[in-house]
Amino acid sequence: MRLLIAFLAGIVISLLVTPLTKKMAMHFGVYDEPDARKVHTGVMTRLGGLGIYCGFIAGILVYGEFSRTLLGLALSASIVVAVGLYDDIKNISPKMKLLGQIIAAIVLICFDVRLEFITNPITGAIFDLGWIGYPITLLWLVGVSNAVNLIDGLDGLASGVSGIAALSLAVVSLAKGFTVSGCIALILVGGILGFLRYNFHPAQLFMGDCGALFLGFVIGALSILGLSEGATIISFFIPIMVLGIPILDTLFAIIRRKMNHKPVFEADKGHLHHQLMARGFSHKDTVLFIYAITFLLGAFAVMVTLLPSVYSIFLLIFASALIMVGAVKIGVLSIHKEK
Repeated sequence: MRLLIAFLAGIVISLLVTPLTKKMAMHFGVYDEPDARKVHTGVMTRLGGLGIYCGFIAGILVYGEFSRTLLGLALSASIVVAVGLYDDIKNISPKMKLLGQIIAAIVLICFDVRLEFITNPITGAIFDLGWIGYPITLLWLVGVSNAVNLIDGLDGLASGVSGIAALSLAVVSLAKGFTVSGCIALILVGGILGFLRYNFHPAQLFMGDCGALFLGFVIGALSILGLSEGATIISFFIPIMVLGIPILDTLFAIIRRKMNHKPVFEADKGHLHHQLMARGFSHKDTVLFIYAITFLLGAFAVMVTLLPSVYSIFLLIFASALIMVGAVKIGVLSIHKEK
């Protein structure tokens, strides 16, 4: 009952706060105007992510779990929101934005949220990662934050994919008996649902970097929490599967930009959603198609958790093969130099 109330609180607060961000965005002049790279045709404000953040914090307060881990997550996530908000308003350099994300990750690590060990699913042997767990955790948190930010190109895309990913992580965590991380993930889903009311096509506003970086950071942190509570080698692939779309899209964006001799953080129009629309998909159909892929990957992640280790390995191989075939068919692996 407490979780249900916290979940509903996240939805309600997000529903109430999100439209208020429009006034704030217009006051600071934080809006996007249409151009050749963007798909929207009118002026759109981009501070809506504050609604997700407020819904998430409200849900946590209602849930009433004030452990050291949760305090560290709330504090570090707030730093990420502040960095994203400052970037939305002042448009800071990519290096400064990256530095802010690194600081937030270090703060979370200081609260003992990190990948400490991996267990062999076959023999049960435990491999202590030692000091290497610190840079792995930092790179994961920063990487997922930017991955979600990079797919934020269509109405409801980043928020919907993040919501499905968070829901998948919640199911996996609760199935394993990890109550706290599972409940936090569900509260995040509540905040996202409230925001989607205004962000799904045709969107009334955008989340901005403050929302996209926040979603990526929290989802990355939740996956680390699940891994630290039961980190088998198989479990290590679960967050990668759940976040398959943003991770793969980011990987190929880096390759594409390197081939074109462009900065890694420079925006382009070669992402998955752009390629799908170029093949005739409508705006809404593109988003729903990517939702379906994310949901399928999330279902695979849940099955991997519930099946015995041997079957999970075969399922991982099958899922990886399916992803590669799908990527080739859609054209994600086709890298073309831009003129």
